[in-house]
Amino acid sequence: MNTTTQVEIVRSLSEKLKAHYVFPEIAEKICLCLKKHLEDGDYSGITEDELFALALTLHLQEVNHDEHLWVRWHAEPLPENDDPLRLDPAWQEVQKLKARLDNFGIHRVERLPGNIGYIDIQYFHRAAWGGATVVAAMNFLANTSALIIDLRKCTGGYPVMVALVASFLFGDEPIHLSNIYWRDEDLTQQYWSLPYVPGERYVGKPVYVLVSNQTFSAAEELASILQTRRRAIIMGEQTDGGAHPGTSYRLHAHFEVFIPIGRGTNPITGEDLEGVGVTPDVAIPQEHAFLAAYHRALKDALASQISSSSVAIKALAQETQSALDNLAPNQIVCPTCGYPNPQFRATCKNCDQTLPVG
Repeated sequence: MNTTTQVEIVRSLSEKLKAHYVFPEIAEKICLCLKKHLEDGDYSGITEDELFALALTLHLQEVNHDEHLWVRWHAEPLPENDDPLRLDPAWQEVQKLKARLDNFGIHRVERLPGNIGYIDIQYFHRAAWGGATVVAAMNFLANTSALIIDLRKCTGGYPVMVALVASFLFGDEPIHLSNIYWRDEDLTQQYWSLPYVPGERYVGKPVYVLVSNQTFSAAEELASILQTRRRAIIMGEQTDGGAHPGTSYRLHAHFEVFIPIGRGTNPITGEDLEGVGVTPDVAIPQEHAFLAAYHRALKDALASQISSSSVAIKALAQETQSALDNLAPNQIVCPTCGYPNPQFRATCKNCDQTLPVG
């Protein structure tokens, strides 16, 4: 890394920001910020490529704190292409392999005791690549009594995959899920739930979504959709607040920049989640969110099972009751927020509500 290379990279970065960043007026401010750092010699002591990429990322986010703006260094040379890297066949093959090795973001699918479904989604990869895996996961969960969707470690992804997952949670009538304004095309694209899904829809049953301060971008979009449509109860912590989808460009032989080129809004509220995030319906530390959701799901399931005259459902009710009895036997769970509390406490440590004792 030398001064000449740094100047070339900052110049290329500024050009791409002005051409593509979703907010042109903010792009100008960011470019002035980068220019000042360069002129002040703030990069002159940086000789390592990775540190230079980190410094650029910090300075890109100085103006409006957009966490979708970042620069990354790669040991292998990037394709020599001024178009978005996603359009390059070689780049696509590498990303597709990474997505496949990530199981297209689906890290765990399970039927928990009491017939409660659980799915851990850590990224929404392209539907064209991982759609079949998501469909298989949702069909596996179709016969459960309630569903927990864990997005606590989900860092984003593609809106089409979000729409595919959401389609399983709504009925046949298409639902307007989200809007994204794309600067490059100067158009607003609408995303709707699908009128047909290859399998059984998950409707008429409770859904709980777990979120944390790491939940980001496309994961926040799904949580917001399900919350505003009153399709799920969101449990956990305030999410990070990233709502501007983007794409990667080559800056230099080994430097990639990710630039937000779109702005997402919720069609019901009209709100942009950027810098705001999703406020959970049940605020609880993320490490306790699963226990709280599982407890609620079991109680909901038991309420619908216990009055049945069916022998099979009565047997399931016994399984559900047993799961409740075995759930943290040395704790009680706050009926208001679901926080696990030691039995000797008179009030909830999380929300100060009076607790049942004994």
